[in-house]
Amino acid sequence: MIDKIKKVIDAMALIAAAATASAGQPAGTAEADPPGVEPLGAEQEQRLQELVEASFPKEPELRIIGLFTEVIDEKIAEIAHAMLYLDELNRIKKESRPIEFYISTYGGSADDMFALYDIMRQIKKTTEIHTIGMGKVMSAGVLLLAAGTKGERKIGKYCRVMIHSVIGGSHGSLPNLANEMEAMQQIQKDFCEALVAETSMTEKQLKDLLERKVNVYLSAQEAVELGIADTII
Repeated sequence: MIDKIKKVIDAMALIAAAATASAGQPAGTAEADPPGVEPLGAEQEQRLQELVEASFPKEPELRIIGLFTEVIDEKIAEIAHAMLYLDELNRIKKESRPIEFYISTYGGSADDMFALYDIMRQIKKTTEIHTIGMGKVMSAGVLLLAAGTKGERKIGKYCRVMIHSVIGGSHGSLPNLANEMEAMQQIQKDFCEALVAETSMTEKQLKDLLERKVNVYLSAQEAVELGIADTII
């Protein structure tokens, strides 16, 4: 490495000396180059560029995204922008590098969960999303883990998974309460439909789990058996 750096420094010194000599010549004159200094030709400049790149390689482009907070709009917006950017980067560079998405969350907003879920569904058409559940994947986080590319969804050996029915609350007049209840029922229906589509669970299996009306905790092995993840790491 030291030898490479020395070569780069020597080459840069030659360029600087050649530039200085050229700048000191009156217009229209053709004085000889200073002793020991020769202007670099196109081939030499190309070689110098290759030498610099070999000596100082660019850092690898990170394609890792993490959700280590609750599922809230600010964080989901950040993750969505990152995923869209990396997907577009693949298209521009004509590459097919996957996105690694680490998840460790207690859950959060159903609306924000669905926003990211829909974006992931679109991105998966052109870029694989490898999901990795670590520590805890609960509530809204379960669908996001399951939404990764099939065969590329991993879960930590000691990760806890928790599924429960949609939780919400409201107050006001009876018509308003009835309206809010209908909205919650639709969210619950959509959540079940999406989770069945992304896992190996049947509607009946999922319904039986949710009808316990408690937080249902699953081990990493049970999550794999239900198709929420593919492999334990």
